[in-house]
Amino acid sequence: MDAADAGKRVLDGMFDRMTVPEGYKAEIVEGAVFMVPQTDVHWQITWGIVAQVGARHPDKGLLSDVRVDYPGPLNGFASDVTLLADKTTREPFHHQDVEFVAEVISKGTAHNDYGPKKAAYARAAVPVYLIADPFQGKCRLYTQPEGREYLSELSVGFGMDVDMTATPLGLALKTDGFPRPRD
Repeated sequence: MDAADAGKRVLDGMFDRMTVPEGYKAEIVEGAVFMVPQTDVHWQITWGIVAQVGARHPDKGLLSDVRVDYPGPLNGFASDVTLLADKTTREPFHHQDVEFVAEVISKGTAHNDYGPKKAAYARAAVPVYLIADPFQGKCRLYTQPEGREYLSELSVGFGMDVDMTATPLGLALKTDGFPRPRD
């Protein structure tokens, strides 16, 4: 058994033993379990991304909150939005098939999305990684993965389009409907 198989078995065991309360999402980042409640703001932004990407790519697989394992120490992510190269891809999903990932920031796990998850997506050569941050009212687009980082970063305020026309997505994501939390 190689290291990847051993890691998958450990992740499978961790997920199998988890009890996730209704309305929460669970994922494993570098071997640590994180559970966060799903909020209305989070869902509205996720849905806005899913609707636009799905309309542009009806022939590809589109997932939300579905586990995909990524390179690194025990990374089983349930990304907010994942676009696969092919609609017929079936579980278990492989990071090699991922063309786009979007994460919507949650209060307690922002450090994961900006840190170890971003590094894992780059290591997996995910061509396009988008972070929608309702607390800052911004989207950050990362492209050109190399090693553990992305060479290109674009920051766009909510209300402006995120230009992804030169990426495999080939679309300008509209953010004018993305809400911000009320504090």
